[in-house]
Amino acid sequence: MNIKLTSLISLFILNCTGLFAQQSKNPNILIILSDDQGSLDLNSYGSKDLATPNLDRLSESGVRFTQFYAAAPVCSPSRAGLLTGKYNYNAGLFGNVDIPDNDPEGKDGMPTEQITMAEMFKSGGYRTAAIGKWHLGHTPEKLPNGQGFDYFFGHQRGCIDNYSHFFFWAGPNLHDLY
Repeated sequence: MNIKLTSLISLFILNCTGLFAQQSKNPNILIILSDDQGSLDLNSYGSKDLATPNLDRLSESGVRFTQFYAAAPVCSPSRAGLLTGKYNYNAGLFGNVDIPDNDPEGKDGMPTEQITMAEMFKSGGYRTAAIGKWHLGHTPEKLPNGQGFDYFFGHQRGCIDNYSHFFFWAGPNLHDLY
């Protein structure tokens, strides 16, 4: 089965010793969500026409999922599914999060009562970080630091130019790197 997720690459890094220099008995955990990547787009999953040596090296030294279900075919609900462990409808996100200009009251986004894996890891003594694309809400309580992440570096919206870091979908074309 060829699973497609939409948008850009996101990294969710949990308890990364290099970032936090924390001594712990708990193992370091790195979760990579790569949007717009099919299940056969890495050599470690059978691709013969792409060169993916670094991702293949990660695959060899970690856990490689061979059966996985994307919670949704678009990015925001798929991310909500990964972070909550629920189907996107049960996580309270039915489609992509709108831009803040179209949602001035901040109602769009993953509901704050949802428990994320970051919150679960924090309760277990982990330090948490999200690096990459968020696209799960724009109000402070719906941003990564309000959803259990100690550290965030990335962009809040979808459709970002990776070189200028400007949101470019339908305007306003503003800088979106935090």
